[in-house]
Amino acid sequence: MACRLSTNFIFSGAQKRPSDGNRTFLQSSTSSGSNLLKWDCLPRRKPKQCPISFRKHKVVKAVAVPVAPFPADDVENRQKLCEDYGFQQIGEPLPDNVTLRDIIDTLPKKVFELDDMKAWKSVLTSATSYALGIFMIAKAPWYLLPLAWAWTGTAITGFFVIGHDCAHKSFSRNKLVEDIVGTLAFMPLIYPYEPWRFKHDRHHAKTNMLEEDTAWHPVRRNEFENSPKLRKAIIFGYGPFRPWMSIAHWLIWHFDLKKFRPNEVNRVKISLACVFAFMTIGWPLIIYKTGIVGWVKFWLMPWMSTFTMVHHTAPHIPFKSSDEWNAAQAQLNGTVHCDYPSWIETLCHDINVHVPHHISPRIPSYNLRAAHQSLQENWGKYMNEATWNWRLMKTILTLCHVYNKERNYIPFDELVPEESQPIKFLKKVMPDYA
Repeated sequence: MACRLSTNFIFSGAQKRPSDGNRTFLQSSTSSGSNLLKWDCLPRRKPKQCPISFRKHKVVKAVAVPVAPFPADDVENRQKLCEDYGFQQIGEPLPDNVTLRDIIDTLPKKVFELDDMKAWKSVLTSATSYALGIFMIAKAPWYLLPLAWAWTGTAITGFFVIGHDCAHKSFSRNKLVEDIVGTLAFMPLIYPYEPWRFKHDRHHAKTNMLEEDTAWHPVRRNEFENSPKLRKAIIFGYGPFRPWMSIAHWLIWHFDLKKFRPNEVNRVKISLACVFAFMTIGWPLIIYKTGIVGWVKFWLMPWMSTFTMVHHTAPHIPFKSSDEWNAAQAQLNGTVHCDYPSWIETLCHDINVHVPHHISPRIPSYNLRAAHQSLQENWGKYMNEATWNWRLMKTILTLCHVYNKERNYIPFDELVPEESQPIKFLKKVMPDYA
């Protein structure tokens, strides 16, 4: 997915930087394809995860000293990166001679099969859980509202995932049904279905391509250095406000007709009309029945948030220019599988089982786990895997800032330490549990 929903009460997390500022980091001139493998010796068994165990009560303080990350082409280094970044496993570099088609061909055909019963069951799950959430918001005392908003916001994410399947033609065999269901599923989120679909298709085609990807981007250094007036806003936006940056992304990418091809504009206009109709009719009805406070309580608070930034953002995951980009490496090596609590996985229809979705967007959400198991068996040692934790999020918020070809990212507080108080503040106050 690009960048969107869940709930900010659960998903603003943390991560950690290497803790020894005096450590010497080994530099490797080996390319990602240096450990070439022949087809008949590609992995066929599920790899062991990094042998690292964290006790929930253990806290390791993050250090603000800027250091370059270990290269990820050595077992010991990858284990260290796991610890530092909050991952369970960081994948080996995928050999250059492996193509995306090679990976897709190892998946069982059944994971691509559409099942109308399972698809409509996901609609029923989202509708029921959302109705329950609205009931909880209506009945909960003020001190329990955050929990009710968390549930309801996650349930709304389920609608987004249903529309997401429709956009990828993985919901129904009937294209008209997909367009209708996708448009209706997105309307309460005031997301225009067709503009999102066009941009999201490009995200899949150009995942982690430096200029072309339409999802999360690192900040370009020249833009950062040449915009002193905007620099503080950028630091806040990619630091403490990053969980809400998807709102800016939503506004910038989906409502400007100039960003779309001429043959896309008419469909974009229809989607925009549907969204504006919901705003024109739905919002006044909510306000009429519950007042402005009710609009904030029942619609705005569950709507605000994001958690999909973890899918492609980590210090060891590079953005590549188009001439260096490799589809198989971007989709398998550059995508993160992240486990969340089971109730979140259920309400979000397993969208965080994200690696198979990037190997082939045609895999329906209800088949993602079976596809992931197959990928683990055949390609497991190349995959990035994590269980959501504060250290993981702290890494993203405090380290993944300005693009650098050699290091992938340079933190703001390394470039402009005197202006990076928000980042230093996050490093001090964010939990560091993994």
